Amino acid sequence: MPATYEQISDYHLQLSQHDDPVLLRMEEEAHRDRFPIIGPAAGKFCYLMARAIGAKRIFELGSGYGYSTLWFARAVRENGGGEVHHTVWSDDLHQRAKANVEEAGYSDLVRFHMGEAVQTLRETEGPFDILFNDIDKDGYPASLPVMKEKLRVGGLILIDNMIWHGAIFDEADRSPATEGVREFTRRLQEDRDFVFQLIPVRDGVITALRVS
Repeated sequence: MPATYEQISDYHLQLSQHDDPVLLRMEEEAHRDRFPIIGPAAGKFCYLMARAIGAKRIFELGSGYGYSTLWFARAVRENGGGEVHHTVWSDDLHQRAKANVEEAGYSDLVRFHMGEAVQTLRETEGPFDILFNDIDKDGYPASLPVMKEKLRVGGLILIDNMIWHGAIFDEADRSPATEGVREFTRRLQEDRDFVFQLIPVRDGVITALRVS
């Protein structure tokens, strides 16, 4: 009998176990508070991508209270050091992220910004090895030119929620968020400077390699 999507997702999680106490606490808090984080399967995937290309400069567009930041910081430290830029719009999330990063011991690697993520990226000196995008979905299409400008050739864009809980398959769903995910995917597919693949982990992560 073929496996269901839920069984496959559960198997991803089984293979993504870790023993980092701060990340484990954050996962428990996110579950309790119903706060959306990328979770251990996608977190470990981001970590592996950063290790694979030897990333030393990473910029996150939207990062909540720092869960994905810690996965990236771990990779950057193991790659020999560098910096991870955390960007968020809320002072509460900003302060929680700083506390979590400090507790985990990565304050030396993380640069904190508070404000609109795409504009912050535009104002930050590049290039970057990885750009991780998890902003409001209706803003995805407009973010692509800025990300392309700031990403080095050979660098990666990682962008979350590209299945959008299955909404992209509902032709009747024309909400700004769903249309933003669809349009970003179309634009990326048409851009010959990128090669990309949808990875069906969690809610779908597109990995796009800039080849020129």
